[in-house]
Amino acid sequence: MPSFFISPKTTTATPNPTETPDQLVIAGRRFTSRLMTGTGKYPSIAAMQASVEASGCEIVTVAVRRVQTKAPGHEGLAEALDWQKIWMLPNTAGCKTAEEAIRVARLGREMARLLGQEDNNFVKLEVIPDARYLLPDPIGTLDAAEQLVKEGFAVLPYINADPLLAKRLEEVGCATVMPLGSPIGSGQGIQNEANIKIIIEQSKVPVVIDAGIGSPSEAAYGMELGADALLVNSAIALAKDPVQMGRAMGLATTAGRLAHLAGRIPVQHIASASSPQTGLVST
Repeated sequence: MPSFFISPKTTTATPNPTETPDQLVIAGRRFTSRLMTGTGKYPSIAAMQASVEASGCEIVTVAVRRVQTKAPGHEGLAEALDWQKIWMLPNTAGCKTAEEAIRVARLGREMARLLGQEDNNFVKLEVIPDARYLLPDPIGTLDAAEQLVKEGFAVLPYINADPLLAKRLEEVGCATVMPLGSPIGSGQGIQNEANIKIIIEQSKVPVVIDAGIGSPSEAAYGMELGADALLVNSAIALAKDPVQMGRAMGLATTAGRLAHLAGRIPVQHIASASSPQTGLVST
């Protein structure tokens, strides 16, 4: 049954009320939007607020250490968003070891509870000792993930596009896997397509492409590959117009998801006429 029907008197698509909404499910919690955004690098808190709203996202990641230390651009951040509408995803950005990440994850859970999300046990796990390329440490990430899962966290680990590591993290109980498309903030797009396809194929938990997406076309392509969601921060925050880019990324994520569900036509090496070849008018 198609998801939409068109009234003969209008060109507006109306959702079919019998259809089950296509929702993202992470650790039993349901979300309508498949775009996650961040809170860093924006020119102002106001720009961040407006961009988040324009994007339509329902999950926003927050760097726990930067909020706690009131790092530049993070003053008042915890109070800047409506946490009754937005689900907080505390992250362990800035942690170089598993031990650091575990401590910060615990602080993040308390921060979410203080802001009214008492049942929020989500954490975006980042263990990044590499200051130049900001590539995650696979061993430290796995060690931290195992401990945090034991403590009841819904762990969303940020990883290199490594199918074997992604499978191991799923096996220890992570709620998602989050392979990078390319280095954080690089805007290089999806450079690890082959490995990401393998991760998507073998994963039984949601796959979230995180880092490197620079444009809406790249966001749509990531979703067309079959990713369950995207996390986009720098491409929105550093755009000339962050609000418009937030909206564009939200629309692109939706378009890519619909395209994936619809299924693209096969690629052929010859042309195929759109119109039927029978019943032609002879001249």
